[in-house]
Amino acid sequence: MAVLGSYCEANGSIAEVWIEQGLSPCFYFTLVPTLMLTISFLFGTFHCVCYGKYGTAMEPKYIPRSKLYTLQCCLSAMLLLQFLGGMLWQAVGPSVVPGYTILYGCLSVLGWACSLVLLRLERTRVLVQDRTRGHSTVLLLFWALAFAAENLSFMSWMSPLWWWPLETTQQKVQFGLWLLRYVCTALLFSLGLRAPGLPKRPYMLLINEDERDLEHGQPLLGDGSRSQSTWQNFGKKVKLLVPYMWPKGSVLLQGLVVLCVGLLGVERAVNVFVPIYYKNIVNDLTEGASWKAVSVTVCMYVFLKFLQGGGAGASGFVNNLRSFLWIRVQQYTNQTVQVRLFAHLHSLSLRWHLGRRTGEVLRSIDRGTSSINSLLSYIVFSIFPTIVDIVIAIVYFSSLFSAWLGLIVFICMALYLTLTIVITEWRTKYRRDMNTQDNDAKSKAVDSLLNFETVKYYNAESYEVNRFNNAILKYQASEWKVNASLALLNQTQNLVIGGGLLAGSLLCAYFVTENKLKVGDYVFFGTYIIQLYTPLNWFGTYYRMIQSSFIDMENMFELFTEEQEVTDDVNAGPLLFKLGKVEFESVHFNYVNGKEILKDVSFTVMPGQTVALVGPSGSGKSTIIRLLFRFYDVRGGCIRIDGQDISKVKQTSLRSHIGVVPQDTVLFNNSIRDNIRYGRISASDQEVEEAAQAAEIHENISAFPDGYDTAVGERGLKLSGGEKQRVAIARTILKAPQIILLDEATSALDTHTERNIQASLSKVCANRTTIVVAHRLSTIINADQILVLQDGQIAERGRHDELLAKGGLYYDMWMKQQQGQDSDSASDTETKDRSTEKLQPSSSVARRSQ
Repeated sequence: MAVLGSYCEANGSIAEVWIEQGLSPCFYFTLVPTLMLTISFLFGTFHCVCYGKYGTAMEPKYIPRSKLYTLQCCLSAMLLLQFLGGMLWQAVGPSVVPGYTILYGCLSVLGWACSLVLLRLERTRVLVQDRTRGHSTVLLLFWALAFAAENLSFMSWMSPLWWWPLETTQQKVQFGLWLLRYVCTALLFSLGLRAPGLPKRPYMLLINEDERDLEHGQPLLGDGSRSQSTWQNFGKKVKLLVPYMWPKGSVLLQGLVVLCVGLLGVERAVNVFVPIYYKNIVNDLTEGASWKAVSVTVCMYVFLKFLQGGGAGASGFVNNLRSFLWIRVQQYTNQTVQVRLFAHLHSLSLRWHLGRRTGEVLRSIDRGTSSINSLLSYIVFSIFPTIVDIVIAIVYFSSLFSAWLGLIVFICMALYLTLTIVITEWRTKYRRDMNTQDNDAKSKAVDSLLNFETVKYYNAESYEVNRFNNAILKYQASEWKVNASLALLNQTQNLVIGGGLLAGSLLCAYFVTENKLKVGDYVFFGTYIIQLYTPLNWFGTYYRMIQSSFIDMENMFELFTEEQEVTDDVNAGPLLFKLGKVEFESVHFNYVNGKEILKDVSFTVMPGQTVALVGPSGSGKSTIIRLLFRFYDVRGGCIRIDGQDISKVKQTSLRSHIGVVPQDTVLFNNSIRDNIRYGRISASDQEVEEAAQAAEIHENISAFPDGYDTAVGERGLKLSGGEKQRVAIARTILKAPQIILLDEATSALDTHTERNIQASLSKVCANRTTIVVAHRLSTIINADQILVLQDGQIAERGRHDELLAKGGLYYDMWMKQQQGQDSDSASDTETKDRSTEKLQPSSSVARRSQ
């Protein structure tokens, strides 16, 4: 049986921290379990009281089933049993057991037992006012300290008092137990950040909001009120960033990346040697060294300072060189992100584009692309080097000075980083809300300016200005919260840094007065610690900027994750166009569930024929055009061209054979020439003018002062409705497609111009398969087949004369239009007669005058 000895081994003192090139086991195994039990027991008890008094039991349906949660419980139980087993193993052994090992085992068992209780408590109960998700700060801090404590063992790598030599059976067993603790605590810390056993969304939102209404009510680019951590899905976000960081296909840019990383290592080495040479200068001057030795040391110090710059690599030669070389890589990243996102937006469905808010999308793209460059720069050249500097400082001070100095640096760093992360996570909601208000303000401004004419029509200038002013005020209220919370964070960081600097400086000064250190060593400590605190102070800024970049990127990532509704089949090939035969076979389609737009629509358009679609609004005429152009995929049935299912061919190939003249023509803010040439980018100026002549708009364009170089304005607002539609017709004529779709192509034209364009369209559509959506029935009387749609079905079909003879729906539509034309003609005649009467005296008046 083991014998209980004194509290510390060899009658040592707990005050001895660093002995035999490592931490004193007595000091380490007393401090670590005490801190961990304090967190788990004292804070945990307070946590349990709050949960019991102010909490409520979670409904089982909201508690996720998770194997990872089971793993969390198993790991905690395994650590608890490990400490129990370790104490029993030492108790039955023949050696003398120091008192601190008993204390270590008992406190550790109590600490891990408390963590198991808290883990179970947070899974079954929740605070009523809790608006967050994930584990509590108590559990996260406990797991983080447990993992950090196991890492502190590496500081005693050279000490014979620890298990690293692996010479005896006891050391080997202790090493195995440490390895078990290290793996378990690392897994618990990682799983704790994910919180697999808890709801993914705040519990109070789950029980207070209807999930279905929330799903359908979500805005296009997300909701700024979300409270989850910005580090959620961190791996997925980083995975999206990696391709932009490593420039594929460019050996030069890849070499620049490697060179920049190498310069980063040079900076770390320079940061270590600058305070060392500064210490040597002070010691040489104090001890009266020769001028030659002093001058060499001073020159080396100045050279290193030149490489380093003002401090911690800021504005130094190495830093400036790295920044200069990184410009090309940054430009590559910026270009790649914007081009890929632009291409992705063009690949999205018409449904998505009809529901988007242009101002919000553009704002999200601007912030997202700029944040990627910032994110890569901060992570690679700021966060990672700062962490390396911190590790080097802890090891350096602990090894060459005193373990107390290393401990002070470690505690200060840990406290600083913990408070920075906690406060920054807390203020994330304010940043998100500010982004939402910013998007809202910019969306209102863009929407108002795009609808400038409508605002003028209804004298709504004051209303629009007030709306924009209110949006700005809401944005500024959120901005104030962001800046106020930032000021709080900065003050907290200054207190931690000041406290650490004071404690370290007093201890180092004490060692100098006791002749344990030289004056140069004190100068070295002050220089190094201030040099270290400079990047540490910026670490909070880097963390905030990284988090802000993640927040700014969230909307852009949502754009990237928008799935294409219409996609090419895996084995899709080009459309093999032959004659242009179009077939609709039992087509069903609906935009939203529950309301079917097309119901079992079947018809065939033979090559060279013209088929007209008529019917009341909402009957599905334009939907047929969109389905044939494959803006949407059918829900049932099939659409074929020359016997080929259009869902099995490539979209680009399909659309290259189809020309569309839409009902609502929108032009680019460019010249008339470029808008017509958009039909075929490679067309010459002569071909553009020939297309304009065929569309009966050449004379109008020639009458403009700038001719074909006339700018059409935003969405073509400088042109009349008829002129815009004729530009669209000219654009389609220039494309020269084999299949032509006319969606109310002449609806905005007067009767005279319409007749002229109808003649031009007849020439263009000759020997081409044509589908016409028409409102004016007089324009389609010569169609080979007329389909009358009603409620999404073909009610009648046939030629003009046949449909009139039936006396059905088409006949009623024809008669109503004829009556409307007759009334318009009668109204015009009556107006002319009244004008004539006003100009000529009546007969009675004439007789009186005689």
